[in-house]
Amino acid sequence: DGSRGARERKKTVSFSRSLTERKISGVEGSELRKVRPSSRVYQRYYLLDAGLQALCWEPSKKESDKARITLPSIREVRTGRNTETFHTSVLYDQISEDCAFSIIYGETYESLDLVALSAEVANIWVTGLRYLLQYGKHALDMIATSRAGLRLGWLERLFSSASVNPAVGACRAEHRFHEALRVGGRTCGTGASTPGMESRGKGAKGSQKHRQEAGQRVAKQEFIEVFHDLCTRPEIYFLLVNEEASLELIQSHEPSEEGRQHGWLSLDGFTNYLNSTECHLLDSEHSAVCQDMSQPLSHYYINSSHNTYLIEDQLQGPSNLSGYVRALKMGCRCVELDVWDGPGEEPVVLTGHTQTLPLAFPSVLEVIGRFAFVASDFPLILCVENHCTLPQQRVMWKHLVRVLGKRLYTDPPSEGEWYLPSPDSLKGRILLKAQKWEPGQDGEDGEELSDLVSLCRSVRFTDFQESSRSQRPSELCSFHESVAVGLAGGFPGDFVNHNKRFLTRVYPSPMRVDSSNMNPQDLWKCGCQIVAMNYQTAGLMMDMNTAWFRQNGNCGYVLRPAIMRQEVSYFSANTRDMVPGVAPQLLHVKVISGQNLPRPRGSGVKGDVVEPYVYLEIHGIPADCGERRTRTVTRNEGNPVFDESFEFQINLPELAMVRFVVLDDDFIGDEFIGQYTIPLECVQPGYRHVPLQSLTGEDLPHARLFVHVALTNRRGGGKPHKRGLSVRKARKGRSYAALRDLGVRAVDEVFKTAAPLLREATDLREKHAGESEGEDLRENMQASVGVFRELCGVSAVANLLQCVRALGSCVSGPDGNPLLLFDLGGDYPSLEPQGALPDVLRRVVSAFHMMVQASRAVVQLSDGIYTRILHIQTTGNR
Repeated sequence: DGSRGARERKKTVSFSRSLTERKISGVEGSELRKVRPSSRVYQRYYLLDAGLQALCWEPSKKESDKARITLPSIREVRTGRNTETFHTSVLYDQISEDCAFSIIYGETYESLDLVALSAEVANIWVTGLRYLLQYGKHALDMIATSRAGLRLGWLERLFSSASVNPAVGACRAEHRFHEALRVGGRTCGTGASTPGMESRGKGAKGSQKHRQEAGQRVAKQEFIEVFHDLCTRPEIYFLLVNEEASLELIQSHEPSEEGRQHGWLSLDGFTNYLNSTECHLLDSEHSAVCQDMSQPLSHYYINSSHNTYLIEDQLQGPSNLSGYVRALKMGCRCVELDVWDGPGEEPVVLTGHTQTLPLAFPSVLEVIGRFAFVASDFPLILCVENHCTLPQQRVMWKHLVRVLGKRLYTDPPSEGEWYLPSPDSLKGRILLKAQKWEPGQDGEDGEELSDLVSLCRSVRFTDFQESSRSQRPSELCSFHESVAVGLAGGFPGDFVNHNKRFLTRVYPSPMRVDSSNMNPQDLWKCGCQIVAMNYQTAGLMMDMNTAWFRQNGNCGYVLRPAIMRQEVSYFSANTRDMVPGVAPQLLHVKVISGQNLPRPRGSGVKGDVVEPYVYLEIHGIPADCGERRTRTVTRNEGNPVFDESFEFQINLPELAMVRFVVLDDDFIGDEFIGQYTIPLECVQPGYRHVPLQSLTGEDLPHARLFVHVALTNRRGGGKPHKRGLSVRKARKGRSYAALRDLGVRAVDEVFKTAAPLLREATDLREKHAGESEGEDLRENMQASVGVFRELCGVSAVANLLQCVRALGSCVSGPDGNPLLLFDLGGDYPSLEPQGALPDVLRRVVSAFHMMVQASRAVVQLSDGIYTRILHIQTTGNR
């Protein structure tokens, strides 16, 4: 009903939360603003017709015959300001991305560009229309009947079977109510301790008690109504897809027996599936070792602990063996022992010149030996800071050999080896990192500590040139944080190249007496493999470290980005532009909703209401770092709907991390609610749940975010549906040159033959080898130039001379000779390899040749067209 009276009663669109309602919406339409190509905006009342077969609106007098779009003619429902009309509108910056959407329809892909009054209304229209387009009206009827029956039957049985304590007497029904609510909520991933559940439970409790006093039993209907309200999530209502669901999924996640028997998936089963580990944001492939572990040790980041024996600060905090147990169980592969002379000729582990208490050196070794390979089989490095005199070093040696035995790797490094052995070849072995005396130095040959040092010999760092000349792969330099950060800022390229062959260890600045942590990514981006962290100090930096090493089965080793491993490549850690040889990615994240968000610690004084917002952070190289935030959701009871979308360009995906932080906007003091950090390489695209963790890294029960994630390359590659671009835009009509008749028939007939050539010159199209019919050569050429720019690591507006200059800085081999030469002898330049090339340069050569071929095709076609037009002109002049 589109009458004015009806519109006064129906101001908003609201999809029903209850599965018993047999309609797509609580009302039929809403006021939306229509944006026209002229940038004019019209407010219209839009609605679905009674049969859900067409979108209609109140027409103006001029377009009364165009006030209807049938659903079968709709090609795509596109979110955001993503059409030509929006992009060219002078109102573009004034239109909210989350309130805008477009309906692409008809044979010519016309667009109806609309702006809702709120993001919620826009989402309702987009979600509802997409669902209708994909599944049709019959699916809605199916959900409203059989699926509703599934839930009702399940809830009735759940209530009847809920366990109660016989001793509670008259309160038995009340206990059954809460037990059924707890079990049902857990099944659907809704915690029983959320503020919303507690408040509704308290209300139900009061009414139940009143009935019990009157001698009446609690009605099942009350429990069912409360469950409908608390456990139906409207944001996933229209994601339910039964037709394509596998029987295995139904048997695993459908709670109702009837559904499992008939192969039906209810909303509760689907919700249960979305809450399972299968729909976790972390790709399950990364829960086990999934990277190549056969490369040299220097090609991996290694999970490392600083002063592992300390469990508080660096000055007077207690020492405890539990520090080693915790670190090793978390996958740490490099632990530290500061060893000093102790009483009774027995060395001890402690921080020198502080008030930290000592630990007996043999006790530390016993714990390390017991837990060394509990979390990972890959090699463990013991960083021994040796402050002992020679007699106690001999005691250290005896304890090491006795406790660790054959697991100690003591084979001398191979002469002439260019790289260290691989983690695979060192499985189950323990490497000692310490100073090693050469024959003739102070000390005795034979059994002192130095004899046990093989692949990780500590040496002093002079400069990168000296290291390049004289350092061996088995030698390792340690830097404290300030020195390493200085080298990263002053010599970023040299630092990366140094770490291609040699291990580098960085430990926190001595000024961090409170055991705070440095940002590990500041050093990882320079290729530093061993960045030692204070495991006892929770927070952002430790969250990043824990998340980073989760990507390879938490084995303690993560393969570094290819550009940091290839012998012939150049990468600057401080780049604020695209990385040569690496295709940038676009990360699209839609933060949809939150579930069971707890109150921040100490928030009891504020009351039960949490007013959350989400920070979305990108951590990586400087070019990738960024953050965005959602709006604050007010007056919410732990299950907010954000429904906001963000986009980031990621130039070095292998080194990027995504961090979700949920904060309370209305709490003075500790506003932290929860966080989750994940390497970009581990992100599983699609609709996902993000499990939230506390400040100290523990999982928050049932607390999560619901998001949608997509990754595409910068030029729009990948599957189009991931970007919401399921159809190709219609080509805009070009303006062609017109020929005016002179009135002289002979002349006009000659020049008419030029018309097709002029059109062809405008289009520059021709079918030729390797191209499909109608391929636009000009666009093909521009695209190939874009690929070449990208591989050279320059901006999208750089000219070809800048590309060649950028390429020139990274095409020299180890001996200084060029790997590529330009041949300018022919009509078109060519790029000639001078021997075997690394992958990145092979791609550069291929892109260069494609660019030249595309340019040649354009030039040759243009020359031919020009010659023919010139011939017509000469003929006409005669």
